[in-house]
Amino acid sequence: MMRAAPDAFAPLWPRLSESAAADPDVPGRGARYRAIFISDIHLGTAGCQARALLDFMKNHPSEYLYLVGDIVDGWQLRRRWFWPQSHNDVVQKLLRSARKGCKVVFIPGNHDEFARGFLGHQFGGIEVCEDAVHTTADGRTLWVTHGDYFDGVIQCAKWLAYVGDNLYEFTLKLNRYLNGLRARLGLPYWSLSAYLKHRVKSALNYVTDFEVAVASEARSRGHDGVVCGHIHRAEMRDINGTLYCNDGDWVESRSALVEHLDGRLELLYWTDTDSRTSQAAALQETPA
Repeated sequence: MMRAAPDAFAPLWPRLSESAAADPDVPGRGARYRAIFISDIHLGTAGCQARALLDFMKNHPSEYLYLVGDIVDGWQLRRRWFWPQSHNDVVQKLLRSARKGCKVVFIPGNHDEFARGFLGHQFGGIEVCEDAVHTTADGRTLWVTHGDYFDGVIQCAKWLAYVGDNLYEFTLKLNRYLNGLRARLGLPYWSLSAYLKHRVKSALNYVTDFEVAVASEARSRGHDGVVCGHIHRAEMRDINGTLYCNDGDWVESRSALVEHLDGRLELLYWTDTDSRTSQAAALQETPA
C-alpha cells in the first residue's frame, strides 16, 4: 500500500502545538456528553466545514473524543496546499481539549494515512491508534475504526480511489455553486453527492456491503457494535445483532455520534441555525 513518508507532515504538528493557546473557547451551552465520535473532517480542503465543527465542539464538551479518520486530507494537500486559519483553529481546539482533560484518540484513515507512521505516539496529548475499543456507560463495547480496510477499491485499486476522490471534489465544488444559488433563492441546503449516492444502485450496493462487512468484523472480535466513518453517510442501525454506527462527516452532513452520560447513543447534526445561535450567545457575553 502506497504511503506518504511518516515525517511528510510532521512539521505541521509543532507549529500547531505552539499556537494551541490561542483564542479562548466560547462557553459551552450544549449538554456534556460522555463521548463524541467524529470523522471525515478533511482539513486541507475547501469543502471542510471547519467553522461549523468549531461551533459544535465549543458547545459540546465530552470526557472522550474519538477522531475516527480522515481528519486531515493528505491526498489533497499533496496536490495543493490549502490551510486557512479556521483549519488551524480546529487543530488548536483539539489540542486544548486534550490539555483540559478530555481523552482524545486519533485513528488515522486513508486520507491521513501518513499518521499511521506514528501509531502508539502522542501529539499534544492526542493519542494516535490504529483502532480502539470504547466501553459505554451501560457496559457495551464498541470497536472504533475508520473503515477503509473494508473498502475493496482502497485495498485493490488505489488509483481508482484517487480518481473517485477527484470526482468527489468536483461534485463538492459544483454543490457549493448550486447551494449558493439556492441560498439567494431562499431555499435550504441540498447535497448533490448525497442525492447521487441514494439514486445510483451501485453506490447503494457499495454502502450496504461496507456496512455489513464492518459490522461482521466487529461481531467476530466479540464486540457489541462498531463505530466508523469513511463513506460519509451517518447511520445507526442493527445489522444481524451488531450495532452499526457511522458518524458521518464534516464536509456535507456535519454530523457526530455522541454517547450520553447514561450510555445512550445518538446521531447529532449541526445546522446553520445552531451556528448562528452559538455566535449570537458569544456576542452577548462579550464585554462592552
